Amino acid sequence: MKKHLLLLLTVCMSLHSHGQKTYELSSPDGKIKMSVNLSDRIYYDVICLNDTLLKQCNLRMEINNQPLGINPKPAKISRKGIDELLTPIVPLKYSAVPNQYNQLLMAFRGNYSIEFRAFNDGIAYRFITNQKGQIEVNSETFRINFPENYRLHVQQSGGFKTAYEEEYRHIQSHEWKTSDPMIHLPVLIDTQKDYKILISESDLTDYPAIFFKSTGGNGMSATFPKVPLEFGEDGDRSVKILKEADYIAKTDGKRSFPWRYFVISRDDRQLLENTMTYKLAEKNVLEDTSWIKPGMASWEWWNGATPYGPDVNFVAVCNLDTYKYFIDFAANYGIPYIIMDEGWAKSTRDPYSPNPTVDVYELIRYGKEKNVGIVLWLTWLTVENNFGLFETFEKWGVKGVKIDFMDRSDQWMVNYYERVAKEAAKHHLFVDFHGSFKPAGLEYKYPNILSYEGVRGMEQMGGCRPDNSVYLPFIRNAVGPMDYTPGAMLSMQPEVYCSNRPNSASIGTRAYQMALFVIFETGLQMMADNPTLYYRNDECTRFMTQVPQTWDETIALEAKVGEYALVAKRKGDKWFIGGMTNNQKQQREFEVNLDFLKEGRSYRMTAFEDGINANHQAMDYRKTERSLRKGDKLTIRLARNGGFAAIIE
Repeated sequence: MKKHLLLLLTVCMSLHSHGQKTYELSSPDGKIKMSVNLSDRIYYDVICLNDTLLKQCNLRMEINNQPLGINPKPAKISRKGIDELLTPIVPLKYSAVPNQYNQLLMAFRGNYSIEFRAFNDGIAYRFITNQKGQIEVNSETFRINFPENYRLHVQQSGGFKTAYEEEYRHIQSHEWKTSDPMIHLPVLIDTQKDYKILISESDLTDYPAIFFKSTGGNGMSATFPKVPLEFGEDGDRSVKILKEADYIAKTDGKRSFPWRYFVISRDDRQLLENTMTYKLAEKNVLEDTSWIKPGMASWEWWNGATPYGPDVNFVAVCNLDTYKYFIDFAANYGIPYIIMDEGWAKSTRDPYSPNPTVDVYELIRYGKEKNVGIVLWLTWLTVENNFGLFETFEKWGVKGVKIDFMDRSDQWMVNYYERVAKEAAKHHLFVDFHGSFKPAGLEYKYPNILSYEGVRGMEQMGGCRPDNSVYLPFIRNAVGPMDYTPGAMLSMQPEVYCSNRPNSASIGTRAYQMALFVIFETGLQMMADNPTLYYRNDECTRFMTQVPQTWDETIALEAKVGEYALVAKRKGDKWFIGGMTNNQKQQREFEVNLDFLKEGRSYRMTAFEDGINANHQAMDYRKTERSLRKGDKLTIRLARNGGFAAIIE
């Protein structure tokens, strides 16, 4: 009897093994590996240096009520390796980006494929369909299982309607319940051992953005907003969704779907240097990009448009005199743009009728005379209802648009971003998507998209704390440009913080605010504070306005997620250093080796450091100068909620 039972077990095991097929894909350096298992579904494990980081993850898609990925039958398996150099039009980290990966392309019966890529810093996959005509995507399964209790750094929203501005929450995967709020991308996973995993998406086109819910079993599973069918009135900057489809996308049957990617780091510095969104994005489609000029912008909203002092002999509100003052300020410091926020037009619903007290036409003329371009703020709804405004703005001489309040990321809204980018590019206008979801590759397809918000930025006043913001270089800014709006000149520690417009203030030291210009990446960087305060703090202003918005090289010097970030960035022959930290320690000290400098030449460093009393009086800073050479050591001290900013030239 035992022999018969043993024989039966052996036969069953043999049948089981024959019913499964396993394919492995390794990164070019061999350190990261995907193990793809085909059985009743498509499963995969993610492994780094023999440590299994993600286990039995599952992917599937249902189109036209037919499942893709159930009992998969491979028709063709192909592999290849790629080693190329990419050159972004708007280089936020590097002017040249190596793109090296191994690819596994699995074609299945049923006219669909899955493409896997393994990079030295992560993995990615996407669905590809080859169906006739239009298809309805009913659902997509993107399920991730954690083999142990992981710590998740996430933003949680109460639903699909969100401004993507929530503070980060830090939850243990074992404690995350199905009843808890869902989360949106990007997500950073701390294995609480040697690895961090950053999850996001790229090449998001004609498809909704991902949200995640807890599986209730130490994992998370994707969920998507459905296609809206009917809308109702909901004020001047949003709409109500009255009716939804029972599918998440209606799209072409012959297409590739968005990439789902995992950046895997064994050193937190790798997160600051990653370029995964760019490497997976569709490449630039614009023939002429010479007109796209990233740069800095003075912004009146945060400071209430209230310059004051002996040189201000006019009533400071949103009027012609005030905006001319902002233009003069920008011209004085070589700032290429000013943003005119809500109030430049008679009505938020009518972009063709400027406020007569502002006189946009005169300001455009005056700005051109001073070599300062005008950027106009609009709600997304006004743009949608007046799509001809791009042609009109081009005729007026406007340089760009700041579009706000896109509080959804369903297929319709994702397509809205691309329609705007395409139409704006046709009329040589750049775009800043404020009130938006995170970047997901469109900014490389249309490089006239210079920035996105999708962050809890400084406009949140006291709700914007270094304890939260120090996560941004590792999570939100790690996936693309970020409209954070830095530049506060009134700095306070949290226990004494008090702020009201027009006397807006920030939490963190003066040196911290200056460092943000080096650390945070965007093609359109804001100078959020009052020109009056910038004039009074001239040496700080001259430093901040020297910081480029595009870079040739980025080197993460020191980094620990949620605690500190210290980076060096090069533009031409100049290096900039920026450092920031949280509220946990009274002081942090780092010794940095300057090996990145060129051999044989002498440099001059001008640095702005936290002053001796910055732990209490956040305005306290000191400016220092010294000579440097390659190989020198630099000691950097950060007060709590502090920073360090320097130029080496």
